[in-house]
Amino acid sequence: MANTPALIEEMRSRTALFEDLRPSQQAFVDTRIPEHERDIYNVIGRGVTEDSNLQPAIRAVEGFNVTYIGADPGKGAALHSHPTVEVFVAMTGRWVVYWGDHGDDETELGPLDMVSVPVGVMRGFRNTGDEHAYLMAILGGDDAGRVDWPETVLLRAKETGLELDADGNLTRPALR
Repeated sequence: MANTPALIEEMRSRTALFEDLRPSQQAFVDTRIPEHERDIYNVIGRGVTEDSNLQPAIRAVEGFNVTYIGADPGKGAALHSHPTVEVFVAMTGRWVVYWGDHGDDETELGPLDMVSVPVGVMRGFRNTGDEHAYLMAILGGDDAGRVDWPETVLLRAKETGLELDADGNLTRPALR
């Protein structure tokens, strides 16, 4: 098999240095709800981000999307689902990934542990450690689709000023 040469410029466009990543604190409709505040870093592809202005560091999507999540203790994502598999990898700290219609089942992850959540299963996650930590989320497919939120999350988010438009993107209210 012959190797495919890669130009330096192409490889630079496929490199994401953490120090250069700029997080969004408003990437999803639940991010203003106090217990769901977190930083979202789109690394490869847009994933399921609801902030149409948040662009990935690496735009080439070839079968998967990668997002880093940074959160303080006790914070993480509300229950939600995706039309793709989602793999969570604890990069630092301790995390709980919970699932089910009410989030009654859970598994704990430490550094470099991972869990793969099937398509359509409601899931959420929370930093259970005692310091800011990072989690990686990997979503399958070139187009990871949109997030499906329970109505209770959407109502709580609306109280913070965040809503989704008909296309599933955040409306553009100013950050508080």
